[in-house]
Amino acid sequence: MNYSKMSCCQRQHNPSGCWDAAHTVGPYRAAFKTHRLILSVLALLALAAAPALRAADRATVQAILIIASKEPGQTDRRLAPYESNLRRILRFESFKFVAEGSASLNVPGEGRIGLGRGQSVSLEAESSDGRSLRVKVSWLSIETGLALRPGVPAILGGPSTGDGDDVYALLVIGR
Repeated sequence: MNYSKMSCCQRQHNPSGCWDAAHTVGPYRAAFKTHRLILSVLALLALAAAPALRAADRATVQAILIIASKEPGQTDRRLAPYESNLRRILRFESFKFVAEGSASLNVPGEGRIGLGRGQSVSLEAESSDGRSLRVKVSWLSIETGLALRPGVPAILGGPSTGDGDDVYALLVIGR
């Protein structure tokens, strides 16, 4: 008998095949390695996706539509917290509250705030670092980028209302 051409199972005189545990593990070991490779790839994908999932924060942006007038008068009391900044930046005498609205946005994400009088504000939240929200604002013919700190208003001067020297203005506030 030529033992060099026989498998080890045949040499042990086992005609029904090899039942030795050392020889039956071979096919399963390859499958185990494949499963382990697939699980490793899935774990790496999950780690790579984690920052993208975490970046899907939410932010609220409030917009207040105002009419600014050169005529002396009393400013709407709802605008009292912003009056000194409005006077300093816009250089008008009195301010009338017209409308307000807000939108909750994914970051990054887009939203729209309807303000009445046919006016709306389109927002595109780009990023947030916890201290400020970077947002693109489109209102009437104005398009600008802002870095909004929570509770601190950005003031945009707008077009004429068509009533004398009065103009629209917009307060944009990140929350």
